[in-house]
Amino acid sequence: MFYFVKFQYITMSTTFSYPDPRLQDELRKTAEAIVAPGKGILAVDETNEGIGKLLAAVGLQNTENNRRRYRQLLFTADDALSENVSAVILFDETVYQKTDNGQSFIEVLRQKNIIPGIKLDRDVVPLFLSEDEVTTQGLDDLAKRCTEYRKQGCRFAKWRCPLKISERTPSVQAVQDMAQVLARYASICQSEGLVPIVEPDVLLDGNHDIVRAQKVTEVALAALYKALSDHHVFLEGTLLKPNMVTPGQGYSGKSTPEEIAVRTVTALLRGVPAAVPGITFLSGGQSEEEATLNLNAINSVPLKKPWALTFSYGRALQASVWKTWAGKDENVRKAQAELLKRTKANGLAAQGRYKAGSVRSVAGDRSNYSANHQY
Repeated sequence: MFYFVKFQYITMSTTFSYPDPRLQDELRKTAEAIVAPGKGILAVDETNEGIGKLLAAVGLQNTENNRRRYRQLLFTADDALSENVSAVILFDETVYQKTDNGQSFIEVLRQKNIIPGIKLDRDVVPLFLSEDEVTTQGLDDLAKRCTEYRKQGCRFAKWRCPLKISERTPSVQAVQDMAQVLARYASICQSEGLVPIVEPDVLLDGNHDIVRAQKVTEVALAALYKALSDHHVFLEGTLLKPNMVTPGQGYSGKSTPEEIAVRTVTALLRGVPAAVPGITFLSGGQSEEEATLNLNAINSVPLKKPWALTFSYGRALQASVWKTWAGKDENVRKAQAELLKRTKANGLAAQGRYKAGSVRSVAGDRSNYSANHQY
């Protein structure tokens, strides 16, 4: 007996419009300026709770003024800061803060030719019925917030979606959620004139080896760029902020910068379209020197690299700053000097020109890892 099955083909409409050419041009120029040769991003987007932990470590209360004092230290560093820092990611509070003499932080940055940006996600909450995984919130009023931040002077944004590797994770549910949330965020950003940085962060947590880390990174990137395509996101006006491919923090073996570089660039080649102007790596809890050495190796590896490969570091640019400043005004200049050291080191690494140990900083070899890290 033969059975005949009738198949019904469902077609997806491909009718849509690209952004207005003037908007495309603006987004592309901003994205390309952020990843200019030898330059990268200083991430100063800790939440008030996150920076409060750092303030407590130097004996200061978590007050608005103490948070302002620290950020002022960073933004008023010597003009040499702009030699290697093209952009700064701010937290909401920071957008509206001012220096001691009443100048807005955004104006301070613009005078240094540094592009202001904004963290837009509202951190993570449990992903219902998942394998103890999370989703990132903040989409509901996103267009309105984008409009306000652009009015204040921001030109790009960042949104982080973390994924954790374990025996059973990341689940398909978590990977798809990450991709859809980042795609929706990116689309809204572009509609309001902001360049979206998409951050699928495969965490350092776990005891997995580097092979597993590479595969999970590839799966995450494939899902992300499929979703960005489905949402008609203009790739030339975006940037990617991924993890480097490294073993889990609990893994017994250690990978060399050269192995990390090969596996990282291979994963990127398998998942990131060449239309993307640049990739700005997160440091993910690596020490300052580790993050610099790995970035340098990534830029030196003999593989195709159709994108700019640079840094978007928070802890890996500021660990020595915090240790040197220690909450004391008399240490501001010394702390600023530490910041300039690390930005210079990573500017060289973004060009494959950094020599191991050539830049000494007071906390250069100290691990910045924290489990289940939240900003």
